[in-house]
Amino acid sequence: MSLGDELLSRWAPIVRALELQSASGGRFAIYLDDELVFSKQEARRFPKPGEVARLFEEKLGPALEWRST
Repeated sequence: MSLGDELLSRWAPIVRALELQSASGGRFAIYLDDELVFSKQEARRFPKPGEVARLFEEKLGPALEWRST
């Protein structure tokens, strides 16, 4: 599962826009509703497993139970 899929599977109903940017020079950034959530350039590393989901949870609250079984 990709990072984008993981995040959208938890918060899709309330996320207006999710953007994962990769660029030259190894830059990598994640934006949530036009707000920078994680920058590899600023952190000087890729996000650790679960780190971006925790950052989303700080901004959006716990993952939603929105999918029917």
